[in-house]
Amino acid sequence: MTPDLSRLLQPESIAVVGGGSWCEQVVTQSKRMGYQGSIWPVHPNAEQIAGHAAFSSLDELPAAPDAAFIGVNRHLTVDLIKTLATMDAGGAVCFASGFSEASAEDETGRSLQEQLIQAAGEMPILGPNCYGFINALDGALLWPDQHGASPVDKGVAILTQSSNIAINLTMHKRALPIAYMVTCGNMAQTSQAQIATALLDDSRVTAIGLHIEGFKDIREWEALASKAYQKGIPLIALKVGASEHAQSATVSHTASLAGSDAGAQALLNRLGIPRLSALPDFLETLKLLHVYGPLPGLNIAAISCSGGEASLVADMAIGTGLTFPPLSEDKSTRLRQALGPMVALNNPLDYHTYIWRDEGAMTKAWSGMTGEDIDLTIAIVDYPTTDPTDWVCTIKAALNTRAQTGARFVVAATLPELLPEDIAEELLAGGVVPMMGLRETLAATRAAGQIRPPSQVPVCLPGLTTATKTLTEAESKQTLAAIGLRVPQSRTVTNEDAISLAIQELDAPLAVKGVGLAHKSEHSAVRLNVQPEDVPKIALEIGTSEILIEEMIDGAVAELLIGVIRDSAHGFVLTLGAGGTLTELLRDSVSLLVPSSSEEVRSALGHLRIAPLLNGYRGQPAAQLQGILEAVEAVQSYVIKNAETLGEVEINPLLCTPEKAVAADALIRKA
Repeated sequence: MTPDLSRLLQPESIAVVGGGSWCEQVVTQSKRMGYQGSIWPVHPNAEQIAGHAAFSSLDELPAAPDAAFIGVNRHLTVDLIKTLATMDAGGAVCFASGFSEASAEDETGRSLQEQLIQAAGEMPILGPNCYGFINALDGALLWPDQHGASPVDKGVAILTQSSNIAINLTMHKRALPIAYMVTCGNMAQTSQAQIATALLDDSRVTAIGLHIEGFKDIREWEALASKAYQKGIPLIALKVGASEHAQSATVSHTASLAGSDAGAQALLNRLGIPRLSALPDFLETLKLLHVYGPLPGLNIAAISCSGGEASLVADMAIGTGLTFPPLSEDKSTRLRQALGPMVALNNPLDYHTYIWRDEGAMTKAWSGMTGEDIDLTIAIVDYPTTDPTDWVCTIKAALNTRAQTGARFVVAATLPELLPEDIAEELLAGGVVPMMGLRETLAATRAAGQIRPPSQVPVCLPGLTTATKTLTEAESKQTLAAIGLRVPQSRTVTNEDAISLAIQELDAPLAVKGVGLAHKSEHSAVRLNVQPEDVPKIALEIGTSEILIEEMIDGAVAELLIGVIRDSAHGFVLTLGAGGTLTELLRDSVSLLVPSSSEEVRSALGHLRIAPLLNGYRGQPAAQLQGILEAVEAVQSYVIKNAETLGEVEINPLLCTPEKAVAADALIRKA
């Protein structure tokens, strides 16, 4: 359940407990931002702090504060939080460090964190070890340091665990209105997802950016994504760090393929939250979303007075998923009227400089690159750092285009520093998005066009037991066959008599494998296309106490890997990829979370580089897709039924033929 953070984040009264420059800054920054509420410094010895009369204790305050900044040491913090909770305060920021984020050997820190949580009870707290927050809408700053925020009527919210990154982001010169900057600290009680969920209730918030170090509670993130989508407030993420699940799962190829970050990416995909990889991209995406919200698609148009820039943006968009639709007849007609016969009409368009300074002609040309088939039009303009007077025509043309067409329109500088902040603010005020950096513009456009409704199916959460038992290949296949996976006919043998019986019951050619080895091919313990009479000799050469003999599957057009690994931070990661002996060499894979629908699995398979093989490459027969989907469904069913004890399951390879999909090898690791 999301705690009520309204009093804390939009306070009418603020208590600042402690002295020194940090607490003085909290008072000073709120006054500078025009905060209209009450500010009550609390210090046992000071008469005043930053011009405000000080109270000697919390008990002397006129009323329970809506928000309190606790700027004292970690031991006193616990006692003060207990007092505030007893007073029915609205919430508090715990500035002190030295709690659970301290070194692993610090028993005191861990103990104090537990005491802090108990002391707070139902009263929400931010931190400990955090700077607090900036509310630039109401001028409330529980913030002990300098910053670059300014008062705004509406804007984006940014949440991060890093106070230093928070400061840096407020110092941007990108004309992005920041309504809230919230640092979450070590999230002893109130999580990042809970804070973001609370901010969704402020109608002045246009978008939320999340700098995420880890997902604390998947159910909270699912609830956040659902509420945000329902309210029409887009979420984006800059995810750093990674879980360590793959480091311990070394038995299978899946662990190597999925890597440490696959679960985080799969979760964000499932939540419909685009992921950015750099802070400039993060800020530019928030700016685009602040003005226009999510883009309906990834069709873009670009116009520039330079052929070099037109070529540059076309090349930079390769691999991003952004597309440049060809010019329609209507667009070509309008552009020809504006530009005359000497300009070659394309998208991206180099309109040369024939119409430079002609505001009307520039407006017609730029408007000509908009339309219902274009999700975003980008005018590339770099303003000189010397004398920008001759570039005033571009500002007017951009604002005119937006006003006359109502189209989503961007003015983008190829270099971030070539779009001055005052010009950016003028464009933003007129509904044109000023974007700093061409690479950043494309990254932001891609992200804004990737926002999707979150999955309504909850992620399957794993249990806590340690997976220590690895089933043999035969045991794994039998287990999975019981829930619908197709496997070859096989026999497990331990002596010559059993071998003789097995080769009579199975159809040649045969596969002969050693039992009990993690990577059999590395030990020359897999022999294929074996004739019955050669089985005894080959079994002796392999040398394991048990031998698996099974019928070969002919006619495979592709080999797939289906793997699932328990990831305690994100659920069960389902990896689909190119299978067989070259799995790790090809590293062709996609990851989802369990459970994933047949439609999601089908789409994921289409993103593999070997997808053409599955679909029938150069006249070859296609694999039976239904058989592949049924195999994936069987694996997911087993995972869901055994979520409490399962560590991992892998099929590699799944032999995909035009008629069926058969698991040629399987592994299960469980408690």
